[in-house]
Amino acid sequence: MGCGLRKLEEPEDRSPGKIYSTLKRPQVEARGDPVYEYVLLDFSLEGSRPTVQYVASLSELPQALQPYYTQGYVLTALHPIILSVGRTRSLPFSLLYRAILTRPRTRQMSSLYHTVPVLRVEEWPLPGDSLTGDTVRALIDRVNSSARGGVRFVGSVLQQVSGITNGRVHSPKRGCRSPPRSPPRTPPGDRELEENTYSPDLRLFVFFHSWAPGCAPLDSLACQYHQGALSMRVSRKGQVVSALEADWLELTAAYYRKGWSLVDSFVYWDTPKGEPVPRSLEGLFVYEERSTSPPANDTIVVEQWTVIEESSVKTDYGPLLHTLAEFGWLLTCVLPTPIIRHDSDGNLATKQVVFLQRPVRGQTSSWTKRDDVSSRSVSRSVSSATVPPEELSSAAGGIGGFPVFGGGYPSAMSHLEEGGFEQEEGKAEVTCM
Repeated sequence: MGCGLRKLEEPEDRSPGKIYSTLKRPQVEARGDPVYEYVLLDFSLEGSRPTVQYVASLSELPQALQPYYTQGYVLTALHPIILSVGRTRSLPFSLLYRAILTRPRTRQMSSLYHTVPVLRVEEWPLPGDSLTGDTVRALIDRVNSSARGGVRFVGSVLQQVSGITNGRVHSPKRGCRSPPRSPPRTPPGDRELEENTYSPDLRLFVFFHSWAPGCAPLDSLACQYHQGALSMRVSRKGQVVSALEADWLELTAAYYRKGWSLVDSFVYWDTPKGEPVPRSLEGLFVYEERSTSPPANDTIVVEQWTVIEESSVKTDYGPLLHTLAEFGWLLTCVLPTPIIRHDSDGNLATKQVVFLQRPVRGQTSSWTKRDDVSSRSVSRSVSSATVPPEELSSAAGGIGGFPVFGGGYPSAMSHLEEGGFEQEEGKAEVTCM
């Protein structure tokens, strides 16, 4: 019969998420400097709603986020909330994007503002209708060329182009904007979620931070960007990815030990027509190497279900993110996936993978103990997003009238089982709770 990889099962997976870490829970919760604050903002390309801000294009984000930059926040990650890869048509909310901003909490906030960069965005040509390994490697080369000019790479995102005709997305004429459209009242059924071959027109937007002459932090000058392997095992329903597994800690271990930061990720979700459907998928991580020599990084990786109720995000990684911020954990990358299901209430739910890092403190990290990575995954319950910090609240709903998501600092970590970040000898395991 032979032996090989165990079959990738598709469990009910009713837990809101799984957490993997290089540390045990008491070490994860160790306090120190810096401490971070986060703001989570949702944007739509198809009309504003009570909790979502409308932008005609992601190229408008620098202007839209400027009120937060004046408060010392900077963009740390940007990602689509729903991926319609491998489907016959665009799913509801496929034009919904999440921006995560952060700032270190310090008593001398006025001095912090002097080092806040300017957010820049560029639209780069995307040959073909999907990303390939060659496309991404060329992108990284171009990012490095830009970085030599003194800017820092924030991340990139593919934007689907508005304008639907007969269920297909087409590019509007250059210079024209598609008018805001109301979202469908009902989400698609399970059968529609399993359909394939949806291929929208895409635009690639690349975001950078730049500083005025003499104002850039020393470690932001002459950054270099490197690629790292990204592979995962998947199961499918037809062409559509329905479950995945990856050894996240092993994939990133060597780079975190060098003190590099994970800043972006690419996965080649599409299967070329006529080729057999693969049981694994490949991609690339993008890591940032700063000009200084920072310490090694510990990491937390969260596989999280995000639930959308009506037209707004109901539950997501926000509460846990705010809690981990109190212990100095910095979110650097969010990998969206095309895994989409319905919850018991009929709401759309999609899986996202969140990466956080923190410099190693003392000799507590697994990096300083041994080369192999070990962890145990745990499940947790996540409460709904609650009220943001007081300084962000206003009658208008946040800075500059923008709604903010997440909150509920106090108790997200209390949902983790005791010993949840235990390390075990040997290879990282995935435990479905």
